[in-house]
Amino acid sequence: MTAPVPAVGSPAPDFTLPSTGAAPLTLSSLRGRNVLLAFFPLAFTSTCTQELCDMRDDWDQFASADTVVVPISVDSAPTLGEFRKQLGLQADMLSDFRRDVSRQYGVLLEERFFSNRAYFLIDREGIIRWAHVEETPGTKRTNGEIMERIRALA
Repeated sequence: MTAPVPAVGSPAPDFTLPSTGAAPLTLSSLRGRNVLLAFFPLAFTSTCTQELCDMRDDWDQFASADTVVVPISVDSAPTLGEFRKQLGLQADMLSDFRRDVSRQYGVLLEERFFSNRAYFLIDREGIIRWAHVEETPGTKRTNGEIMERIRALA
């Protein structure tokens, strides 16, 4: 069963997921830096490809704001690894293949068995400072809007 979306001002629920990097990633290991969790529905789909290419193209803006971008989808780690390679993405991507984290964050579309597009901006202490879940998986926020949210953390 999918939980409600965690409230702004509450601690970000911790998790560990397989990564396209060398080892699984645990959210709490990123404390001390801002973190943008970016849930996206499925690799190799048009809106997801555009969104991640936009993030790739603006990578330096996220890095200069001391923000780790953590894309998460229900795709398998090997699928995400290929997606990352084909797009030349800098970010390691996380595989929520069992859908546990999507449920924990209240973004799993149970009837479609993938997550909705959603963003959670977590501050250096692990507190959610901004959360946005799209009305439909086919829409996305712009990096400009996301960067405004990140700048507001300073």
